[in-house]
Amino acid sequence: MVSSREQPIGVAELVRLAGRTLDGVGLVWLEGEVSQASRPASGHIYFALRDRDAVLPAVMWGRDAVRMRFAIAPGQRLRVRGRLGVYDRDGKMQLYADFAEPAGLGAEALALEQLKHKLAADGVFAPERKRPLPRFPRRIGVVTSKHGAAVHDIIRTVQRRLSTPILIADVAVQGPNAPAQIVQGLAMVARAGVDVVIVGRGGGAVTDLKAFDHERVVRTIARCPIPVISAVGHEVDLSLSDLAADARASTPTAAAELAVPDGATLSDLLGKERKRLDRELAHLLARARQDLDRCASRLASAHPRAKLAQHRQALDGLLSRLHVAWRAGAERARGELARTGAQLHALSPLAVLDRGYAVVRAGDVVVREATQVSPGDHLHVRLARGELVVVVEGTES
Repeated sequence: MVSSREQPIGVAELVRLAGRTLDGVGLVWLEGEVSQASRPASGHIYFALRDRDAVLPAVMWGRDAVRMRFAIAPGQRLRVRGRLGVYDRDGKMQLYADFAEPAGLGAEALALEQLKHKLAADGVFAPERKRPLPRFPRRIGVVTSKHGAAVHDIIRTVQRRLSTPILIADVAVQGPNAPAQIVQGLAMVARAGVDVVIVGRGGGAVTDLKAFDHERVVRTIARCPIPVISAVGHEVDLSLSDLAADARASTPTAAAELAVPDGATLSDLLGKERKRLDRELAHLLARARQDLDRCASRLASAHPRAKLAQHRQALDGLLSRLHVAWRAGAERARGELARTGAQLHALSPLAVLDRGYAVVRAGDVVVREATQVSPGDHLHVRLARGELVVVVEGTES
């Protein structure tokens, strides 16, 4: 493309020309340190690679980013594959990356994967081996560097939530001596009689976290007689120590939150439970008072004096009923007697005599026919009042 003072080219045209020129470089590999990185909601990764003399912006589209096995973060040294191009809007050269791996860690990454499979086969990561964390630890062990931010985050969080004694084992958390010191620190806090152990460190580059992928460290965590919380790096970092521990926390602060409950929440819960218990206790006391009143009433009714009063009352009732029954029986008997007397009176010979009739006897025999007597016989005639002695002068048939 030819341009001159009289025939200049446009900015966009020049940028496109530069892009086509860079595209001619083809696929390149480069190595550098990540100086900044971000991953918005789109899923694309924007980062910059630098060395001592230059900085190159880079982008990895979401379709390639999803295949990444680690998160790109500042401080990492990466080996990146991509194509050079120019971003039209800014007119800046950038790398369009499609793959990245930790620089110089290719062999180490393979070794780490092999160790992971070996430990998994030995049951070091088995879920059934993991133990529950104590609800209210009396003492917490922390295995980390006393100079790092992690220990201060843990102490501050524990004291804020529920003040608990902390025993710190100061160890190196990176470098060649770190694995041995971490193992010794775990053994020391376990012997000291803590109830839970936090082991880990703050964030850093992948190489800074290597100590927590060391086989001795991982197996020591798995064998520790005290429940272990692993808090290595940031949330995106996952070490073998995290897999072996009884619990994994995304940060040291989160580990402290796992180790002790929230005192304010507990206080509220205890207040609610106390009110509930007070209500239940008041209800139980009220029921007990009712039961006591019923028992006292039953005891009072079972007392001999109460029994005597009850029997006296029953006797009075029986006597009253007997008196009423006797009067009613007497009245009935009197009525029966009157009726019987009237019937007897009606049937009595005396009643017949009152009507003007008489009873005639010849000796002891009642005379009913004239043929029973003869002239000259003496007869006794019983009248209604008095008797007559008569002599038969004659008879008529």
